[in-house]
Amino acid sequence: MKLKIAFLQLLPKYTAEEQLAIGREGCILAKEMGADIALFPEMFSCGYRFSQDRKELSALAVSAEGEFVQSFGKLAKELDMAIAVTFLESHEPAPKNSVILFDRLGRNVLHYSKVHTCAFDKERVLSAGEDFYVTELETAKGSVKVGSMICFDREFPESARILMLKGAELILAPNACPMEINRLSALRTRAYENMLAVATCNYPAGQPDCNGHSTLFDGVPWLPEEEGVRDMCVFEAGEDPGVYMAEIDLDMLRRHRAEDVMGDKYRHSEKYGELTKPL
Repeated sequence: MKLKIAFLQLLPKYTAEEQLAIGREGCILAKEMGADIALFPEMFSCGYRFSQDRKELSALAVSAEGEFVQSFGKLAKELDMAIAVTFLESHEPAPKNSVILFDRLGRNVLHYSKVHTCAFDKERVLSAGEDFYVTELETAKGSVKVGSMICFDREFPESARILMLKGAELILAPNACPMEINRLSALRTRAYENMLAVATCNYPAGQPDCNGHSTLFDGVPWLPEEEGVRDMCVFEAGEDPGVYMAEIDLDMLRRHRAEDVMGDKYRHSEKYGELTKPL
């Protein structure tokens, strides 16, 4: 079973209406390219541009049940393609940085809000999410267990580890920051240590503090029938805007998960108590 993931590495406009228009165009193109899943960069509803003023911030946020988000649910059904749309979500006392995954029937099957907000920077004005979730995503080619983490979540091994323990085979990771060797290495490590695929969609160069380089790490560092190791990075975009396509071989990943030693195989959870102590 091979799934095609479209990375909508798009340069944002300035209003939710404009974002909806270019997002629709990107999804339609992704479908024409054969995508099973279309993934947006982080907080696409506002192009990751938001005010520090509470009143202005709340006015910019959109509801999960509102036109912007639900339009992508309808589009997913029209295109028979899953869509992971990102948005600044209306919430009290402050908005959240969220993603909703609509399946190919237009059903909301995953709703995640960024747990590790960048509280040291402009995201200090946002509310954090409360947990990590995994869903069974039905595609035309079969089902895959999907979770999500958003940008800075990547820097915490616990994010991907919890998703793996909940059964995730694929992590969708919307992003809005410079993708350089260290961040790319973190994504590679999350895929390697948890035996899962990580698909990251970033904004292109031209968006402040972003440089493209959306990636897919497929989580398979070696194959028993081949000597040596293989590069788990099966796709890396350049800096330019565009809709890019990559493919994940789930049969290969599942065989690796069944036969190899990483992930949850030899954990000693009884010895990890320090990780759960309050700060």
